Amino acid sequence: MALTAIGISKTEERHMADVRNYLKRKKQRQTDGVRISYREKIKSHKFTIFYRTTLVLILIAAVAAALYIQWENKVYTQMSVLSSTEIHITQDAELMPFAGYLLTYSKDGAACMDIRGNAVWNQTFEMQNPMVDICGNVTAIGDYNGRNIYIMDTNGSLGNITTNKPVRDFCVAANGVVAVVLDDTDTTWIYLYDAQGDELAYFRTTMKESGYPVGVSISPNAQLVCVSYLYVDSGQMKSSVAFYNFGDVGQNSTNNYVSGYDYLDVIVTVVGFLDNKSAFAVSDDRIMFYSGAQKPVSIAESLISDSVQGIFYGDEYIGLVFVDTESDSRYRLDVYHQSGEFKQSIRFDIEYSDILFEQDRIIIYNESECRIYSSGGTEKYSGQFGKSALMLIPQSNDRRYMIVTPTSIDTVELQ
Repeated sequence: MALTAIGISKTEERHMADVRNYLKRKKQRQTDGVRISYREKIKSHKFTIFYRTTLVLILIAAVAAALYIQWENKVYTQMSVLSSTEIHITQDAELMPFAGYLLTYSKDGAACMDIRGNAVWNQTFEMQNPMVDICGNVTAIGDYNGRNIYIMDTNGSLGNITTNKPVRDFCVAANGVVAVVLDDTDTTWIYLYDAQGDELAYFRTTMKESGYPVGVSISPNAQLVCVSYLYVDSGQMKSSVAFYNFGDVGQNSTNNYVSGYDYLDVIVTVVGFLDNKSAFAVSDDRIMFYSGAQKPVSIAESLISDSVQGIFYGDEYIGLVFVDTESDSRYRLDVYHQSGEFKQSIRFDIEYSDILFEQDRIIIYNESECRIYSSGGTEKYSGQFGKSALMLIPQSNDRRYMIVTPTSIDTVELQ
């Protein structure tokens, strides 16, 4: 059979090319459509996740705000005893709250007791004028004019320090480092020791060069030391608040001195750290605030026109007590934030044994009654103890407290 050649005209070739181009464009459109659709789905999915996350965060914030408002406005009317343990507190013992425990001390020794009255540790010594400082769950106990300082935490002894000069003052950091003021004939020395008694650093002060150290405080991490000096310059009395850095930043500074401020015609009686970068000082005419983890700077001051009756601080607040001359109340507690911002005045009528700043609570009490306020100034509780209270110790649950009496430790709860 013979094959017959089939001829294709140019017109038909063009038609076939047009068909191929059409099919190619159609396929490309389909591919682009799939790609665009896929991108849109990814974009839509991301927006969905974002909106859902934002909604969840808003809901969490709303619930937290509602719970806070509920707590802020919650008022308790009674204090119920959950448990009571018999103990015996000697008449000459001094008591201090110690990280949720009870610290007792006298000239013969010190002891730590838990909420059930169990002895956690005992430390015997002989002192004429024992002094105590506490930072977190570490305490230091030393004798004024003595030469020994004992360092303990809530588990027991960490070590002790023996000095070669009389101790005038000291303060302890949360890691057991102690800053000690030692007296010499014409010189006052400030030493830093670790809990085992090893010397870490020291510097000297004289009345001519810097003045006499009136107050000393150490930051919780032991990196900063603040000293208040009193001296006379050209017949005028001055106070100086000086900061020393014992970290890397202070190594290149003379005596580790990194910053300081002078105040004319005042005595700065109290200096303290609220955390590793916030400090304050109180004189007879003002309260001063400082900030900085390396070289603290002055950030605020508030003048004081009345005589300060008491100074209390904890967490991020400082409270100054005055006799209230503007209302029928007996006292006025002015509360400041660590930033220097004045928060509020709390007026109260009871005589006070102590004032505590604990988390969001401000607690004012004496041996027979107490007042508890929120950090915003709302009165949460006002009532009688029913027993003679030597010490009130807040617990981690903001409704529970340990009340120490001469014969018992009572665990109570606000209701």
